[in-house]
Amino acid sequence: MKAEIHPEYVDATITCGCGHSWETRATKSEIRIEICSTCHPFFTGEQRIVDTAGRVERFRRRYGMLDEEN
Repeated sequence: MKAEIHPEYVDATITCGCGHSWETRATKSEIRIEICSTCHPFFTGEQRIVDTAGRVERFRRRYGMLDEEN
């Protein structure tokens, strides 16, 4: 292996938007993510749409779809 080309690994805290956090090692000491295995619908079994940046709402407006509640 070549010397002096590998990044420095430090203890890191990963924090999700839902509030769940855990410790690991990475090249950055603090990492923030939007969704994790604790809150993702695939892992929780919930039927919930994960909307990032209003994509679902934009799709519904574009194709004239109304919410099921209306």
